[in-house]
Amino acid sequence: MAYRILIADDEPDIVAMLSGFFTGKGYEVLEASDGNSALKQAQRVPDIILLDINMPGVDGLEVCQRIRGHVGCPILFLTARIEDTDKVQGFAAGGDDYIVKPFSLAELEARVQAHLRREERHRGETAVKFVDGLTIDFAGRRLSCQGSSIALTKKEFDIVALLAQNPGQVFDRERIYERIWGYDSDGDSSVVSEHIRRVRTKIAEHTDRTYIETVWGCGYKWTK
Repeated sequence: MAYRILIADDEPDIVAMLSGFFTGKGYEVLEASDGNSALKQAQRVPDIILLDINMPGVDGLEVCQRIRGHVGCPILFLTARIEDTDKVQGFAAGGDDYIVKPFSLAELEARVQAHLRREERHRGETAVKFVDGLTIDFAGRRLSCQGSSIALTKKEFDIVALLAQNPGQVFDRERIYERIWGYDSDGDSSVVSEHIRRVRTKIAEHTDRTYIETVWGCGYKWTK
């Protein structure tokens, strides 16, 4: 079955180029020329999204924030410039990677394939784990506590899965970043702390139990 890719960019030439390229590679392509059309196309459950940041009206960051509650696929931002603050904002919004314009189609395809392979590995994790009232459904990529669903972004769930599958093992920020974002990502490991803070806040709304423990000077671990 062909992968479905959503390409959202307000530059028609870029959309046409990418659409033709990925169609030729066997992908099913969805197109969007602005934020509102990207929101609508995201309802068609793409396997991966290429999302321009600087779109009129609803920009790419807002699109990402608004769809992250129900779209778990990788989201790769397309942008003409990239500063550290831009990266932090993008990863905080739920993005997975950055592609800086102008870009090589070969590199873009390699990034897309790497993210899709990572998704396939995640889907292969079929176990459901129960930890003192917390339920982690690895196949469905869902977290719940006492029957109440806890909405996590893709990266937040990936961090929970990594730590929960290795209880008691300490992971430093750099290792978590490499495992979740990938070795070839252009981001910064500082986003790990922000993601873990948000995970803790969301879990704390349902239970006083601490699941992710900070090991000062070393990193984080899932409590046994």
